[in-house]
Amino acid sequence: MKKVLITGADSYIGCSFEKYVAEHYSEQLSVDTVDMIDGAWRGKDFSTYDIVYHVAGIAHADVGKVDEATKQKYYAINTDLAVETACKAKADGVKQFVFMSSAIIYGDSAPYGKSKRITAETEPKPANFYGNSKWQADKEVRALADDSFAVCVLRPPMIYGKGSKGNYPTLAKLAKELPIFPDVQNERSMLYIENLCEFLAQVMIRGEKGIFWPQNSEYTRTSEMVKLIASVSKHRIHVRKCWNWVVIVGRFIPGKTRRLVDKAFGNLSYDQSMSQYDFPYQLVDLRTSIEKSEE
Repeated sequence: MKKVLITGADSYIGCSFEKYVAEHYSEQLSVDTVDMIDGAWRGKDFSTYDIVYHVAGIAHADVGKVDEATKQKYYAINTDLAVETACKAKADGVKQFVFMSSAIIYGDSAPYGKSKRITAETEPKPANFYGNSKWQADKEVRALADDSFAVCVLRPPMIYGKGSKGNYPTLAKLAKELPIFPDVQNERSMLYIENLCEFLAQVMIRGEKGIFWPQNSEYTRTSEMVKLIASVSKHRIHVRKCWNWVVIVGRFIPGKTRRLVDKAFGNLSYDQSMSQYDFPYQLVDLRTSIEKSEE
């Protein structure tokens, strides 16, 4: 049995993974967590663990209104803390370090009406301090890899599921309350939490190293997701192209409104070929994932 230490207590992904392992992989993996808020973790012996899974970080920044002190906090936690944790794991003899990077390192979504398809050859190009804080950590932890220290970096798209934070609950609330919604033909890569947890279990059991781009087997269209959420929630909503003018008008309003429109209706997808590996992990399809998220 491999012992896993999750660095970052009470995180959505960390808690979800711990529960998933208990239900599906209790004979192959055992999971502990350590809080990273204070410095007490620095005195913890990592040598008793085979794998350190680093999930501590700050996300969901409103990049339009942030002072310099807040920006530096993102670098301190998303970059410096991640690298320090990886260095400690290596020094203590941990065999594998799993790091949660993000699709945000490739920049923002393409705006409404424009396409953005990422391939394995696409060079990261962060659009703001949040993306750059993740990109710097991504690079630095990979630089620590050697024959005895496997570094596994995940660059997932938006993660969602029951109890998730960020964009999904906002979209779900709209789907359950609005009577109408635009029918925009956009394309986004997303990753359901159970598909992520299965992916994590597989790379840990196998001792994988390198860069990975896990995603659902289906691309997501915002309007289609809204219809699915409304359907499973027994809410009547009319999704029509005749309301697309609202999106177009929203793009002409500078600042936060334009950013929200592009985030909701823009395009950002990974080529599906870069997300296929030697093991299955895309176990839950889109509709089922919505049903499980809203149950």
